[in-house]
Amino acid sequence: MTDLSLTRRLLLGVAASGVSLAFAGRAGAQSASGAKPKMVVVIARGAMDGLSVVVPKDDPNYVPLRGQIAVNETLALNDGFGLHPALAGLHGLYQAGQLRYAPAVAIPVRVRSHFDAQDVLENGGEGLRQQTDGWLNRALAATGGLKGLSIGAQTPLILRGSAATSSWAPGGRPEDSERIASLLQDLYVEDRMLADNLARGLETEAQAMVMGGDGRLRRNDVAGLGQAVARLMTGPEGADLVALSVDGWDTHARQPGQLQTRLAGLDQVVMGLKTGLGADWDRTVVVVATEFGRTARVNGTQGTDHGTGSALLLAGGALKSGRLVGDWPTLAENRLFEGRDLAPTLDVRGVFKGVLRDHMGVDRAALDTRVFPGSAAEAPAADGLV
Repeated sequence: MTDLSLTRRLLLGVAASGVSLAFAGRAGAQSASGAKPKMVVVIARGAMDGLSVVVPKDDPNYVPLRGQIAVNETLALNDGFGLHPALAGLHGLYQAGQLRYAPAVAIPVRVRSHFDAQDVLENGGEGLRQQTDGWLNRALAATGGLKGLSIGAQTPLILRGSAATSSWAPGGRPEDSERIASLLQDLYVEDRMLADNLARGLETEAQAMVMGGDGRLRRNDVAGLGQAVARLMTGPEGADLVALSVDGWDTHARQPGQLQTRLAGLDQVVMGLKTGLGADWDRTVVVVATEFGRTARVNGTQGTDHGTGSALLLAGGALKSGRLVGDWPTLAENRLFEGRDLAPTLDVRGVFKGVLRDHMGVDRAALDTRVFPGSAAEAPAADGLV
């Protein structure tokens, strides 16, 4: 069984950075039978390379920009895109009409600092540290009627605020080394030898853990983790809205091997959720987002650096089957953001708002004024997602 991080990084990111469940919505969002809608927000911390997740196969600039790290064999999507081959489970959802994608999204602030960008992604504001609480918590406060739970050693910003939430930490506290690895990748970005050696070490450790097969890997069983989270979402007292954080996406060097690991684990988490939720899957939407994307061009260590636009994935039985969300700007030289990055065509808040409004039943006015203040013009809620 593939491990989410193939190191402990991703799972400890899951366990520590916060598989967070928050409950936001209102009683009016329930079905006639009393069953409540479910929403899971997966934050891929470290800047997930959207160009390797949702691959623009028909863009003639993709392979020349990506060189050796180009993903050539993909799982077919519509509109000239392909899904990374590690996401076989998600591709099965796509074939069933339960997966959609936005190929070029971004937060509203153009920064390339992980910490600043993650703050913006989670606080839902238009400026750095504009909000000191999280948008999921504000959604809870604005609605009521649903339940919230944070899974992990600490509550992430996205769930902090006035609305009460519960918590559960499945794997204990994370080791400092898990976060240090990500910091070192940024520190070594200008030194190709150090960056490559670090990436090689992380990759080797990941492979060793997966191949080991001993009892220590049981807590890194990410499909099991997804099912465990699902169990906390089912039944009369189950959680209704979840935010799950996963570390390990900062791929400055040796990107293909690292992404294979991360994406295989992500696939297992989502499929574990589907299995564990059972009939509740039909009332669930999963959103996978990241703080920013990565450079369009490969760097000198077979990786990519901090960029701007990235991809966003939507999965779940409650999704409305359809085509891509937003527009594709192309990778033409004159269309790249600052000459280096995928240019975003959609504010990520619009996707969040669309799901919260049409699926979780959050009032439109509350979304524009309380949950995502001042966002009405810049990030209108996306229509037709559910």
